[in-house]
Amino acid sequence: MRLQRTIKQAVSFEGIGLHTGNRVIVKLKPAPRDTGIVFYRNDKNVIIRANIASVTDTAFATSLGSNGTRIKTVEHILAALSGLGIDNLIIEINGSEIPILDGSSTELIDIILKGGIAKQGKKQPYMRIIKPVIFEDGHAEIAALPYEGRKLTYRIQFNHHLLGEQQLSIDLNEENFIKEVAPARTFGFLKDVEYLRANGLAKGGSLDNAVILGEDGVMNKSGLRFKDEFVRHKILDFIGDISLIGCPVFGHIVANKAGHSSNIKFTKKLLASTDCWEIISDFEQAPRFVYPQKTLIFQ
Repeated sequence: MRLQRTIKQAVSFEGIGLHTGNRVIVKLKPAPRDTGIVFYRNDKNVIIRANIASVTDTAFATSLGSNGTRIKTVEHILAALSGLGIDNLIIEINGSEIPILDGSSTELIDIILKGGIAKQGKKQPYMRIIKPVIFEDGHAEIAALPYEGRKLTYRIQFNHHLLGEQQLSIDLNEENFIKEVAPARTFGFLKDVEYLRANGLAKGGSLDNAVILGEDGVMNKSGLRFKDEFVRHKILDFIGDISLIGCPVFGHIVANKAGHSSNIKFTKKLLASTDCWEIISDFEQAPRFVYPQKTLIFQ
């Protein structure tokens, strides 16, 4: 069990949203222990907590909201914070979507590390899987299994002659998250771009912030960062989504053909399956992690 962490000093960045196309400014600020990850829309004066109860939409990204105010595409920054073990942070933003930057979490990690990591004087609880939790949703399958560590096994399959099936299994720690997962960029198919834009999405998408697959192959001149970059990005997304539990999960997560919607549904089922996990903390008499009624309401 490690100490809780925040950042040493505030840092800021700006960029365009993948779906809105709007330019926004984000400031990351240190937060006291036990704060968790909190978004603050300073243009609306609204606080949105990064927990599963705040999820409002999972179409092509994970969106959080409170009282009608939303923030889109939070998964990459949440993954970066989870991968670096940042537990307490205020994310101040003057718009409705986290900037996509290069489509991965690498630039976000650089920004966070620029602020420095500060250890806080209290241990960080974590969830330990003690019995299997199995979830099925159409073609998607996700399971959480007991495991001494944090392991993710992910399989994707697409009907594209150059992509097809990819699978990767990785034991997560800060070092291999930074090297093996964070650089993987979001991806899409050229044939879907017109549909997305017709539905008000991907307005800020370009070859600078996404890997685009056409019929003849990858359209980005720089090519891929990994041969299996696609499944690695799906792992990145999953790390961001499951971080909405509010503490690290120790176990082996196996996911097949999953996406944001199934990730969130699985996370809700996991939280509801209170006989399948325990919370390890400083307090031996507190084996279960229970959100207050007002904080977490399953939909």
